[in-house]
Amino acid sequence: MPNYADSPVPEQLRVGQCTVDIPSREVHAPGARRPRRITPKSMGVLLALVANADRVVSRDALLASVWPDTLPGDDVVTQAVTQLRKAFGDVRDDPQYIETIAKSGYRLLAEVEWLDAPPSGEAVVEGRGDGSGPDSRRDAATRTATASVESRPSDPAPASEPASEPAIHQPKALRGGWKSLLGVLGVVLLLVATLLWWVRPPAPVPVPAGSSGAGIAISPERYRLKPHLITSAPGFELGPTLSPEGAMVAYMAIPEGQRNIAIMVQTTTPTAARQLTHPAEMADDVRPEWSPDGREIAFLRVVPGKECHLLVIPANGGPERTAGSCDPDNLPAFDWTPDGRGLVFDGAGPKGNRSGLQVLDLAAGRVHSIDYRTNPDDIDTAPRYSPDGQWIVFVRNSPLGDFWRIPAGGGPAERLTRMNAEIRGWDWTPSGKALVYARRSDSVSRLYRYELGTSTHVDLGVEDGEQPVTARNVPALAYVLRRTRFGIYRFDLGKNMPGERLFASSGRDRLPAIAPDGRQLVFTSDRSGPFALWWADVDQPGSLRLLEGVQPESRHLPAWSADSSRVLVIGATAANGPEDQGGVYEVIPASGRVTRLSLPVRDPLQAVYLPDPDGRQERLLVLADGGDGRPRLSLFRSERGQTSYAGPALATLDDVARVQLDAERQRLLFVRTGQPGLWQIDLQLAPASLKALELGIPLTPWHQAWAVARDGGIYRTRRTPGCPALLSYQPAQESTVGSAPLSPESRCLDPDRRAATTAFSFDPRAERLYITLAEYDGGDIGFASFDPLPEASWPKVSK
Repeated sequence: MPNYADSPVPEQLRVGQCTVDIPSREVHAPGARRPRRITPKSMGVLLALVANADRVVSRDALLASVWPDTLPGDDVVTQAVTQLRKAFGDVRDDPQYIETIAKSGYRLLAEVEWLDAPPSGEAVVEGRGDGSGPDSRRDAATRTATASVESRPSDPAPASEPASEPAIHQPKALRGGWKSLLGVLGVVLLLVATLLWWVRPPAPVPVPAGSSGAGIAISPERYRLKPHLITSAPGFELGPTLSPEGAMVAYMAIPEGQRNIAIMVQTTTPTAARQLTHPAEMADDVRPEWSPDGREIAFLRVVPGKECHLLVIPANGGPERTAGSCDPDNLPAFDWTPDGRGLVFDGAGPKGNRSGLQVLDLAAGRVHSIDYRTNPDDIDTAPRYSPDGQWIVFVRNSPLGDFWRIPAGGGPAERLTRMNAEIRGWDWTPSGKALVYARRSDSVSRLYRYELGTSTHVDLGVEDGEQPVTARNVPALAYVLRRTRFGIYRFDLGKNMPGERLFASSGRDRLPAIAPDGRQLVFTSDRSGPFALWWADVDQPGSLRLLEGVQPESRHLPAWSADSSRVLVIGATAANGPEDQGGVYEVIPASGRVTRLSLPVRDPLQAVYLPDPDGRQERLLVLADGGDGRPRLSLFRSERGQTSYAGPALATLDDVARVQLDAERQRLLFVRTGQPGLWQIDLQLAPASLKALELGIPLTPWHQAWAVARDGGIYRTRRTPGCPALLSYQPAQESTVGSAPLSPESRCLDPDRRAATTAFSFDPRAERLYITLAEYDGGDIGFASFDPLPEASWPKVSK
C-alpha cells in the first residue's frame, strides 16, 4: 500500500472559472486586476461547500465546522460568504458560484476540480475501485475538513448509504470510494494544510499590466523575500537606514521610559539597541540616513510647529553638528551624495524651493538647485542617487505618484513608471538595476521590486511593509512592518470627557464619515478580511453591517449626500478588468445597492456631492488625475436619478490635494499640492471667488486630518511630544495685507493614543467628532537578504 502520509497535500482546485491556491489562500479570477486573498475562515467555508457541492449547507453547520468551540456572531458566516463572492466575482442577484437559500444556508453551484497532480516517481495506485487512488486522498482531505458539517442533524444521510458513514454529495471530479483509514489520514492532511496556511509566506500578487512601460508582471519564487524581524520592542520602530555593509541598522523609536523620538542603532540581528541621539525638551529626532562611507548618520531634529534642523552625528556616537534648517511643518526627504560631501533634498529642503530638487554642500554650507526644467506645479519628493552616482530617481506627484529620473548633474526628467500610486518609501538595489518600493494597494501597503531593464514589477510577498531601504554594498534590505490597529472614537466637544470607542474589533477601522443626519456612520475596515465598507447607526451598536459590492481604495472620507440617503466611495470591485484603475461608486446603505458612476476621469481620489440648486440636476465634484499625473478637481452634472456624468466638466481647478464642502457657507475649502495653506472657492469653481485663508498653523499639502467646524473654522489634529492626539481649533479668516493669523485653541483628545493621519468627520449639530485613534501603535523593523539581479540593460537617456 502506498504511503499516503508522505503524499503532497492538495494545493489547488478549480471552482468554476477561478483557480484557488489553498496554502496562500488566493483566488485567481479571470480578468481580475490581481488575485484576491481570503481569510482562513473563508477558506474553511469554501472547503465545506466544496465537500458538499450541490447540497445546501446550513449556517449552523458552517458555524459548528469552521468556528468550533467558539461563540461567534451569526454575521461571521455572512462575512465569509461575502468575501468568497467578491473573490470569485460573483453577483448575488445572479449567482454562478454561491447561492443563498433563504432560511436554510448556502449551496456551491460551480463545478469543482482538483488541479495538482502527484510528482513523477510518487508511489501511487491509480484506477483502483476501492477508493485508494489519488482522487480519494483529495476527497479525504476535503471530507475531513467538513466532517462536523456533514454530521449535523440538519444534513441526514440518505437511506441508500450506511447510517454510520456521513453522507457526502460530491461533484463528478471528486467522486470516489472511501476507507476509514483514509478518513484518519485526511485528518492528518487537514492539519498539515491548516499549518501551511499560517506559516507559508504569501504568494506574490502582480501589479496590473500596463502600470509601467512594458508592464510585464512577473512573480517568480526566487524574488520572494524571506524576512525576519530584528526589533520587537513595545511601540514602534520606524525609518530604518542600513550601513553600507548591511551589518548595522539605525532607526527612530521612543526609548523605554522616555517621551521623545530618538535615533537608535543595532546590528541586523535581534540584539539590544543603543541610543545614538538624545533629543531634549519638545524635540524629536527623525529620518536617519547612513552616509556612503558608513561613518556618519544625518537626521532631522524637529520641534513640531516651531523649528527643524538638519544634524550629522558619527555613527558610533559623538558630538552632533548642525548642517542646515528646514520647515517643521513639511519635513524634507533627503539622500547623501555619492561622495558623502553633501545631501540632495526635495522641495521642502534647506532652500525652501518647493518646485525642485536641491543639493547642500556640507563643508561650505551652500545650497544650489538642480536644473532639470521642472514644472513649478509638480511636487518632486524622495530623491536618491543611483549606486554609480550617474542618476537621481525621485517620486513625482504622490498620491498619483510615479518614479522619474534625471542625470545627476541635471537635465530633462524622464518618467519611468505609470502607476499613479501612493508610494511609501523606496530605494535602489545595490546593482542599480532595480528599485525596491512600498506601494499602497487594496488599502494596505506592500513591497515591490521594479526592474528597470524590462519595466516590470515583482511583488515581494510582504503585506503591511513600507519604508524599504537597502545596503549600499550587499544585497540586504530593511523595512518597516507596520502593525498599527486603529479604532473609531466619538468625542463630544461640548463636554470635557474621554472619547467613546465605537464598534470594537481586532481589525483596522479607518475613515469614519458621519452623515448629515448625525446618526449614520460609514467607515472602512479589514475586520472581516480585506478592507470593506461598513455601515452603522451610531446609537445602535448592533446595527453594524457590511456593505457588499465595493472595495474602498482611498485615503479620503466617503462623502454623504445632503439627505443622508447615499454615499460616494472611491474603490473597485472584484469583477473589474485588468485595465480598470478604480472608480467612483454610489452606495445606498438602506438597500445595499452599489452603482459605479460613469465619469470621464481616471484614477479618482475623492468625490463629493454638491447641493442641487434647482432640484432637477445632480452635481458632483471629483478629484482625479488631470491627465499629467497631477490632481485636478472637476465639476460634473447629470439629470436627477441618472448615473452618467459623461459630459465635459463644467469647471476645473488644478493641484488640489483634498477638498471639503462647507454647505452652511456655500463654499469649498481645500489644500493644494504645491504649497501649504488653506483656500476657499465657491461651488461653481469660479476663479474670481478663489481666496487664501489665514490659519494659526498652516496646513501642509499632505495633511489629511482636518475638518470644517460649525462656525467655519478648522479642526485639525497633529502629534506633539506632550500629546499624540492634539486637536486644534483654528479660526479661518481671509488673508489680507498686514493681517495676523488668529491663535489656535487646543485640546488633547487622548494622552496615550495617536490620532491617525487620515481624515476625520465632524457633526456640527451635535458638536461631535468622529476620529480614528491607534489602539496599538506598532512598527517593527524587518530584515532580509535577496538574490542579486540578473543582468539587464540599463535604459539610455540623452543628457
